[in-house]
Amino acid sequence: VQTTSDGKYRFEGPAFNTVQELIVYQHHLGLPVTSKSGAILQNPIFRERWELNNDDVQLVEKIGRGNFGDVYKAVLHPQNVEVAVKTCRVSLPDDHKKKFLQEGRILKQYDHPNIVKFIGICVQKQPIMIVMELVPGGSLLAFLRSQGPRLSTRQLLNMCIDSAAGMAYLESKNCIHRDLAARNCLVGHNNIVKISDFGMSREEEEYIVSDGMKQIPIKWTAPEALNFGKYTSMCDVWSYGILAWEIFSMGASPYCGMSNSRARELIDTGYRLPSPEHTPQPAYELMLRCWEYNPDKRPNFQQIHAMLVSISKSL
Repeated sequence: VQTTSDGKYRFEGPAFNTVQELIVYQHHLGLPVTSKSGAILQNPIFRERWELNNDDVQLVEKIGRGNFGDVYKAVLHPQNVEVAVKTCRVSLPDDHKKKFLQEGRILKQYDHPNIVKFIGICVQKQPIMIVMELVPGGSLLAFLRSQGPRLSTRQLLNMCIDSAAGMAYLESKNCIHRDLAARNCLVGHNNIVKISDFGMSREEEEYIVSDGMKQIPIKWTAPEALNFGKYTSMCDVWSYGILAWEIFSMGASPYCGMSNSRARELIDTGYRLPSPEHTPQPAYELMLRCWEYNPDKRPNFQQIHAMLVSISKSL
């Protein structure tokens, strides 16, 4: 499909305002896509519900920036629903655009109250966009830093339970998130926490990284991933321990004042983050279990969720 200078779409014949109009024209008349190929459109494949028209997405306000482009608050028509939209910079090379779309391909398979809801993808024209539910409270990290002192221990524990429930669901789907942190979680109505930002995720039981340490969040990443490039769900469990620490420390930075290399060195020699003030002792003991150096000794997310629910009942 060619795009004309005035934004219309054509093969070799007349141009149309939308790709759909072009396809209907070609199919109805039985014309070849190009005279050279002789290919004729015979059996239409109907668009999936999640394949959205770019023109149906009205960008309203920039609310953030991701690895691949800006994030917007937007309105999806004709439903007039507020949504969040991740855009992909037009200037990025094709391999980066494929990585951007990977997040959408992963998210569209999932349906859980503690996972940000995928709505659709727009690929008909630039910029490519991923459309998701708009979660009103924004980033969990920013929420903790602004609202943390007003939250009770039970509310903080409930945030840990929510995130563990979301991760247990991902674990059951053999999804390794690889970038679990407060900055990559969102806060919805009634302070419900939703796991977001699946740009680094992989749908495998085990994943070996061979492209160096680019963009790896060192202070959230398990030792076996840093030292050997080996990722499993147990790496997410380590990161979850850091996330729980962030929640109870109300958004503090882990290993504050330490360089990445110094933090790695101390972790390898047995150092672990101290318990944040007012953290229930059983909750801190669970964090320590998440930070077992041997991944086989860490609990899985189903166990973590059950332990947190038990701790909550004892408060």
